Amino acid sequence: MTLLALFPLLYSVCVLILTYSPVSCFTSPAPAAAELHCNQLNLKLHIYIFISFFVTFPLHLCSVCVYLHLCLLKNRFDPRAFRWALTMRLAVEEINQSPELLPNYTLGYKIFDSCAYPLTGQRAALAVLNGQSADDSPTCSGASPLLAIIGESGSAQSIVVSRILQPFKIPMISYFSSCACLADRKKYPNFFRVIPNDDYQVKAIAQLLVRFNWTWVGIVLGDHQYGRSAVQGLLRALQGTKVCVAYQEMIPLLYSRQRALQIISTARVVVVFSAEGEMTPFLRDYMTQNITGIQWVASEAWVTASVFTGSQYYPYLGGTIGFAIRKGYISGLSDYLKTVNPQMYPNNSLVHELWEALTRVSYNVYKAVYAIAHSLHNLLLCQPDSGPFPNNSYEMSFDSMGDSIPYYDIINWQRGTGGNIEFVNVPVSVCSTSCLPGSRKAVRRGEPVCCFDCLLCDSGKISNQTNSIECTVCPEDFWSNKDRTACIPKKVEFLGYDSLGIALTVISVVGACLTIAVFGVFFYHRNTPIVRVNNSELSFFILFALMLCFLCCLVFIGEPTSWSCMLRHTAFSITFSLCISCILGKTLVVLAAFTATRPGDNIMKWLGPRQQKAIIFSCTLVQVVICAAWLIDTPPFPSRNTQYESSKIILECSVGSTLAFWCVLGYIGLQACLCFVLAFLARKLPGNFNEAKFITFSILIFCAVWLAFIPAYISSPGKYADAVESFAILASSFGLLFCLFAPKCYIILLKPEKNTKQHLMGNKKKKSVVNILWIFSGLVFWKNTLYCS
Repeated sequence: MTLLALFPLLYSVCVLILTYSPVSCFTSPAPAAAELHCNQLNLKLHIYIFISFFVTFPLHLCSVCVYLHLCLLKNRFDPRAFRWALTMRLAVEEINQSPELLPNYTLGYKIFDSCAYPLTGQRAALAVLNGQSADDSPTCSGASPLLAIIGESGSAQSIVVSRILQPFKIPMISYFSSCACLADRKKYPNFFRVIPNDDYQVKAIAQLLVRFNWTWVGIVLGDHQYGRSAVQGLLRALQGTKVCVAYQEMIPLLYSRQRALQIISTARVVVVFSAEGEMTPFLRDYMTQNITGIQWVASEAWVTASVFTGSQYYPYLGGTIGFAIRKGYISGLSDYLKTVNPQMYPNNSLVHELWEALTRVSYNVYKAVYAIAHSLHNLLLCQPDSGPFPNNSYEMSFDSMGDSIPYYDIINWQRGTGGNIEFVNVPVSVCSTSCLPGSRKAVRRGEPVCCFDCLLCDSGKISNQTNSIECTVCPEDFWSNKDRTACIPKKVEFLGYDSLGIALTVISVVGACLTIAVFGVFFYHRNTPIVRVNNSELSFFILFALMLCFLCCLVFIGEPTSWSCMLRHTAFSITFSLCISCILGKTLVVLAAFTATRPGDNIMKWLGPRQQKAIIFSCTLVQVVICAAWLIDTPPFPSRNTQYESSKIILECSVGSTLAFWCVLGYIGLQACLCFVLAFLARKLPGNFNEAKFITFSILIFCAVWLAFIPAYISSPGKYADAVESFAILASSFGLLFCLFAPKCYIILLKPEKNTKQHLMGNKKKKSVVNILWIFSGLVFWKNTLYCS
């Protein structure tokens, strides 16, 4: 669950905010709450940010004694909380200066002091909601639109404030409230946090106790929901282990020295779930008893508390271990804090204390501000009925319970060079670092099991856990992603209407249109000598067959289906067989005309119109029979090829019968070879227009294309095999079209003076041949005219 979870909560408020005019905002103390700062920046959107802290060192130190629901404020500040406020201010300034995040909107803020006490936080929340202020203080002109609250630091305060905000659906993002109880979405639906849930921490502490074999431990907790919930979680985590709990003692809310001194018992390991404010008086009295040798296990609430870094604490707290919020880096924070330094503010003790205590919680404050800003930014980009759209900037993610992803540092308290306590990250000491998801462990031969290599999973295998022993093979239709951490569906590939498919489609349509145009030219000039002498009827048959050859390429484009697979090769083979049969018939006529010039030859009577049609029909019928047998026996069918390239599923047409496929191509080759031999014999036919030469050249191109096709087709992968076959069909079709008809169209359209019987006759020897062709074509034309009549 990401920042999108905040949108339903922000929406009802944001709709009203955008219609409000900016309001004037002043520093005015709220009832029972100290308002520290109000930033007036031509406000259009307001974020009210609660900076709260531990009992002893809040912005104002609040005593534990409460009379008539009043909190006694003292003039003592918590430098950590002041640094949090400065970090928040830096984040707001960065957002306001950013041209990409919330452009044309300005974020403003108010900071209230909740004194680290639930009742004071409640009064501050109510003051923000209803706009009340002290009677003797300046007031804001107009209602303050409340979008969200960042806070509280303590879980007890967050529980109270979240319940107040819940009816108004105002989201609340805490930077330091880690109580597991706040994960209940039914009770706290508007609560989010950028600190991990305590459930993770207590499980980690339980593993720590088991790892060091600390089987007799004491538990100390604060008198609040944070302490009680954490202890319950720890007890659950310890069930089934060898760790026994020696005692559970609570630091009383109304602190009693006598009661506190009874807490420490026989256990030498003590786990403490408490805030530093409660721990301070307890440890002070504990130190007076000169008790040493206790191994303290600290919760994240006080494991990095700067108040315990003094050298006087080391004899009693040295060696303390615990889990702290992972330290984060904020770009520009160091330079920003330098603008608030003791040299610039020499009389401000707060600034001096700030530079002596730097903590980890600031990064959580920084993240919380940006979480609100990005949620608002995405909401403002929302289109009606389209939902919010995440942008490409910084993301802060929440799970289904509003919690952030847990990351911790293990902290150990060690003596520094000046005798004071330093918080040191426990160093990692391993023979081999853990193998990340996407890899597996490979034990090194002859070395301990702790020493191993991390090998990347093979392609098609994944591991989605750390330190996996082996990689898992992906299912058949899935493949590993780039990181080898998940199986993703294989890419499906076929010759579709992408750039390659569109190019082939355009070329195919252009070829068909050119063929139709040539057909029109020949039909319009069908009575001219050059058309008649070249047997116009066979020419029209050839053009019709060529048009079908061009169009059959379209069947190779698109996802293969049962019908398209059967139609691909059969349509191509039959149309090409028809075309070559017509050319063969024309070649025979030309050759017969050359032979008929010899005395006593009467071969032309065997090549009349009926005989020509019979030749064309018979030659084509053989191909039709082969294709019919192919379709009946083992027809082509669509298949999913996963063998050629394992990461892809190639959709292709399996030929079914390889023998039938090559028989079809072989028969076309046989026809072409026969046609080439006959045309070659007639290449020296006399006449100004010797068609045998053009037939020879066209068949030569045809054979060259298909001879080159065979190795290219076999070696082409996936969709490129279909593209190669389509290209071969187009190339051979264009070769036949241009070689056979371009010279005739040139004479018809550009050299009409040569389109005469005299020009075609030439010398006497030529005249005899041309006369025969002319008479023969005239007879054919006359017979067809009578038949049509």
